[in-house]
Amino acid sequence: MWTDKQRGIRVSQQELLCKNACGYYGNPAWQGFCSKCWRERARPATAQRQETRPSNDGTPLTFSKFEEKKSTEKGRRINTMRRLFWGSPSPPKRQETSEGFTNVLKAFQRLEPGDFTGFLKILRSPSSQRLQSRCTAFLNTMEAYHHLQVQKQSDLVQDFFQSFAEYFSTLPETQVTQIMEHVEKLIMTRLHKWVFCHDSCDDEQKDLILQRRIRSLNWITPQMLSVPFPDKQTSVTGDPFLPAITAIIEMDAKRAPQDKLACVSKCSQHVFEALSTSSSEPANADDFLSALVYVVLKANPPRLHSNMQYVIRFGLPHSLMAGESGYYFTNLSCAVAFIEKLDGPALNLSPEEFDGYMLHQRAPSSSQARNKRLQIAGDTQHLLEELKGRQEKLDHGMDALNMQLQEWVQAVNFQLDEATAQFALVQKEITAQAELSLVSSSSPHDESQQGLNREQSVLVLEDKHAGPKDTDC
Repeated sequence: MWTDKQRGIRVSQQELLCKNACGYYGNPAWQGFCSKCWRERARPATAQRQETRPSNDGTPLTFSKFEEKKSTEKGRRINTMRRLFWGSPSPPKRQETSEGFTNVLKAFQRLEPGDFTGFLKILRSPSSQRLQSRCTAFLNTMEAYHHLQVQKQSDLVQDFFQSFAEYFSTLPETQVTQIMEHVEKLIMTRLHKWVFCHDSCDDEQKDLILQRRIRSLNWITPQMLSVPFPDKQTSVTGDPFLPAITAIIEMDAKRAPQDKLACVSKCSQHVFEALSTSSSEPANADDFLSALVYVVLKANPPRLHSNMQYVIRFGLPHSLMAGESGYYFTNLSCAVAFIEKLDGPALNLSPEEFDGYMLHQRAPSSSQARNKRLQIAGDTQHLLEELKGRQEKLDHGMDALNMQLQEWVQAVNFQLDEATAQFALVQKEITAQAELSLVSSSSPHDESQQGLNREQSVLVLEDKHAGPKDTDC
């Protein structure tokens, strides 16, 4: 890794690979080795530092004896883990499997990638009771011995992953990988509170040191890192790297190593998207690393060192050694290492200029400040134009809505008038029909009454004429 006035940070693909040329990605945390080579290298070296006393016969112990002793200890530890997991020093052989074991394999074989809920259902089924009980026993053991050194806990977890993977050795490698990702999520979600930022290590102190270091570098501009930055922002936020900053900050909220790696991958993908909008040319590895350094400086992620160490210690090895996630995590490690060793020449600054910035005795040069002001002015103008366009759209929408509202009121009034007129006509018709029915019902009674009246009138007249005659007699 070195600096260049045109590119800023440069790193070759070869520098990202393991020093042993095994083809996997290395990591600054492992001194440039991959996970596998680092573990194989670190254990004999630790034994050689610890075993300084002579042997029983007075001759000094050779490296081969150290290697033999560590191999024996490793084999004994793996056999202990297998005995805990299977009840015997070796996993069940294929010819010894029962029908239940075959059913379990078929169930896991039909499992969809990323279906953690489906994995839990299979694990809790009666046919998988043995797997579930072994996982529970391992979790209880780890929680009971959470005071062990974090490296020893890391070895136990990795040995458990290896033993669990051997149980599915008859399945294709891709399916074993998917199953182990579910196993890692199940185990490490439970163990996170015991092993993350463990008391036996200095992760918390290194987190504070790294956080203060990043805070002291908040004056660094994208131009100093040669990060391609767009002249006009298409986003209201003003910073195309904001989604990447948000993604890397979210890493601390996750508990499973693969979920933390997913945040790193998501952040890196957002970085490439931002670079693609900032330049017409495709982004290369140098631009990506420079932009990733800028994202880390802007985000200052909480407990960044502890999160990275947690992934290194308890994540599945294949997730860090190869693939997209391994590439992104290796670049993140390189970015953090660059920030920790950042000096003036890395930013094309003299030592005096760099010290002046660090002591807040200097500010970015006038040209840089002017460019930044012009950039901010352009962003503000673009934002104002966008807001003006939105305001015009809102005004047109309000006018159209008012017209629609008036038309609707007129239509409602017209319908109301029509309904009122129809109601008046119907009411008149009902009244007329009622009167007609009343008249028709009362006619026979009137005729009989008139006849009775006529008869009474005749009788009265007859009485009047008959009266005098009776008197004469």
